Amino acid sequence: MANQEKDVILSVRDLEVSFGSFKAVKGVSFDVYRGETFSLVGESGSGKTTIGRAIVRINPTSAGEILFEGKKINGKIDKETDRWVIKNMQMVFQDPAASLNDRATIDYIVSEGIRNFKLYKTDEERKEKVMKALTDVGLLPEHISRYPHEFSGGQRQRIGVARAMIMEPKLLVADEPISALDVSIRAQVLNLLKALQERTGLTTIFIAHDLSVVRFVSDRIAVINKGRIVELCASEELFKNTFHPYTKSLLSAIPLPDPQVEKNKILISYDESQHDYETDKPSFREILPGHYVLCNNAEFEEYQKIAKK
Repeated sequence: MANQEKDVILSVRDLEVSFGSFKAVKGVSFDVYRGETFSLVGESGSGKTTIGRAIVRINPTSAGEILFEGKKINGKIDKETDRWVIKNMQMVFQDPAASLNDRATIDYIVSEGIRNFKLYKTDEERKEKVMKALTDVGLLPEHISRYPHEFSGGQRQRIGVARAMIMEPKLLVADEPISALDVSIRAQVLNLLKALQERTGLTTIFIAHDLSVVRFVSDRIAVINKGRIVELCASEELFKNTFHPYTKSLLSAIPLPDPQVEKNKILISYDESQHDYETDKPSFREILPGHYVLCNNAEFEEYQKIAKK
């Protein structure tokens, strides 16, 4: 596995994103290893999308560093570095209808990036690349002349994936790419992203609010609450050994397929005010190898006792 070799493609250090006086993201740090799927999970308003948009330079950062293949890419950078980031880092947006120009053909939408970067020699080569990108995501070559409103939500999201993948990026940021889709279509898009990653060696940052979804696609998961990462570890490790109470609350909210079990399950609520974070400040600490939790001294001792059992 690429993540076992510790080949870091993206490094986020003490990231802070502010909107006026409001800090949406506070002191976030993590590494993404080449070839892995790293997931950011949290409820609406937790800051996960803000982090993703800061990585692709849509949201400006107020503090911290974002390093992509060793180069600092946040803040003011030169034009050449900016173009390099755009070429090698692409994003699939949450709403497939809003992220596509309804007045443009699929041909224009998918090929816009390679037009801007002149990644073809002839118009025939450009069309071949567009048709290959469409067939790679399960669409047909004849779709090239149609418009976004002629497609279903799942098909539009596939167009968004094709638009990103035609650039042959090194890193893909997928911002809740299945939340606007029907349940039957979600599995198709997840399988598509997984297949593309296996075929191309793509590194993916997957943003979602549903832990049951990210379990299927992720190598590692970072759980976010109020702009801070509260727990980070390997995907199966998170479900096997859950420490932070906020992560436990997210796990308890996962719907169960058995109606009777679902009816009788107990939801776990998380109230930060019950934790002594004023006199005993929390910090990010390693409880088990590769398993990090945001906790204060008292919680750290408690988690270590649990880990030893």
